[in-house]
Amino acid sequence: MQIQTSSNIKARPFLKWAGGKTQLLPTIDTFLPKGIDSQHNITYIEPFVGGGALLFHMLQKYPNISRAIINDKNPRLINTYQTIRDYPWHLIEVLQNLQTEYRSLGNSESQQEYFLEIRKAFNTAGNSNIEDAAYMLFLNRTCFNGLYRENSKGCFNVPFGKYINPTICDEELIIADSKLLQSVIILNGDFCQVEKYIDGYTVIYFDPPYRPLSSTSNFNSYTKEAFNDAEQQRLCEFFKTISQRGCYGLLSNSDGTAVNSDDTFLVDLYKDFFIEHVNAKRAINSIGTKRGSLSELLIRNYSLIKG
Repeated sequence: MQIQTSSNIKARPFLKWAGGKTQLLPTIDTFLPKGIDSQHNITYIEPFVGGGALLFHMLQKYPNISRAIINDKNPRLINTYQTIRDYPWHLIEVLQNLQTEYRSLGNSESQQEYFLEIRKAFNTAGNSNIEDAAYMLFLNRTCFNGLYRENSKGCFNVPFGKYINPTICDEELIIADSKLLQSVIILNGDFCQVEKYIDGYTVIYFDPPYRPLSSTSNFNSYTKEAFNDAEQQRLCEFFKTISQRGCYGLLSNSDGTAVNSDDTFLVDLYKDFFIEHVNAKRAINSIGTKRGSLSELLIRNYSLIKG
């Protein structure tokens, strides 16, 4: 199998991911360390890679990044990254079969049954890594609102999305992403494990599960383990650790003060650092009227003034 990619096809996220940073890229770019484009042999690290919007942006805009390391605690997500990097042709073949079968069903009821079969298979042990990656991409294209969510048992539980003719197999995107990921170190585990990769001029971008803004907006179930306030505090301690090691650290999180002026948990936690309140669009929400612009925190451990 051979696919000729168009020269204008750029690497970009292969998954729709809650909290993805595509809309916020121009803003984040303005808060990167000054002079980053003139440095040599940059190490770039993302301990919570998620959909990877900033990863793909950084690797294409800053060719002076000589080493990139990504990590996530979700093993299915990391398997998909590794499969796209190492076995893109095999993945495309499986995805093409899934797409053909899904589209041939012709009606929403039959497609929903097929979706539930794939979801059950995805939640069952014994699949190959390529099958698991294909199932994850299929479900992301056909589930409700492209959401990824796990229950306490670690099972994907998002319902059917009623998309009649979705693009399940985007061959050119998979190949473009695979090429960009070739030199990327891909890890699965706790965010602290990236510390051993700090070397020289190192930029680390943290995009953890956001702290809930209210008791009714507590979605951070990307894995079966909850990312609670104790984890937020542990992350802050790690942010301090990498700061002491001379890394450039940038971190995103929710802005509790935008909803409740008394909710200063994160502002207090990171009071020793530079805190920006930036507007970000939310594309994923079960309630359409709540998809819009919200304030988020962008925290950094460095001044934007050169020298």
